[in-house]
Amino acid sequence: MARMTTTDPLGPFQWLNAGESEGGPLGVIFSVAFFRGLDPAAVVRRFSRDTDSGWQADFDGLGDKAFEFVEETAGGAGGGHVGVFQVGEWCVVVEPHGWEVTLHEVVTELSEGCEVVAVTRHDYAAEHSFEYAIDGTVVMGYRLRHPYDRHGSDPDRLNGFMRELGMALEEPADDAEWDDVWEENYDTAVPRGFALAAKVTGVPFTADLLDRPMLVGPIAER
Repeated sequence: MARMTTTDPLGPFQWLNAGESEGGPLGVIFSVAFFRGLDPAAVVRRFSRDTDSGWQADFDGLGDKAFEFVEETAGGAGGGHVGVFQVGEWCVVVEPHGWEVTLHEVVTELSEGCEVVAVTRHDYAAEHSFEYAIDGTVVMGYRLRHPYDRHGSDPDRLNGFMRELGMALEEPADDAEWDDVWEENYDTAVPRGFALAAKVTGVPFTADLLDRPMLVGPIAER
């Protein structure tokens, strides 16, 4: 696992925390995942269940396909598409308007024979979440505003990184501590989740990555 050093570990990820009125490029519902052990075409095939190997597009092209899907389905099924590109030994997956990649039954299937780190921001019906899965097993996951409530086969695997990012790893003992932990995590949960993903993968998800060409493909129903 690669370590990142920076004076402000959350600084590179604040753009992912933009409010709806600020109009961040990904909006307030999206997922980003990192796959190690597969190339971009293989990742697209995982999402499409071998029905599609993807087509070349840019971020705007991905956004158009996701927006069309949202319009057709009234938004209840996410964005229906992913964009995938390579950064070093990891493939980065962008899922606009979606949360599929952090669903337990989906990430376990997607991670068979590979390694997956995934983060979802969802400002409405669902919760922000983080999943780290290897070869079909969730190693560690948590809701981004509740880092003390971790699950998986090895829920303490990333505790060192989480402490470096100032996350509270023990359940609050009383109401006052609950309030303090909630206030500390509420506004910083999304940047902390992406900072944690960067510590695990060595790939900081910065805004300039959206300028890269990508393979775009559909997400099959599961």
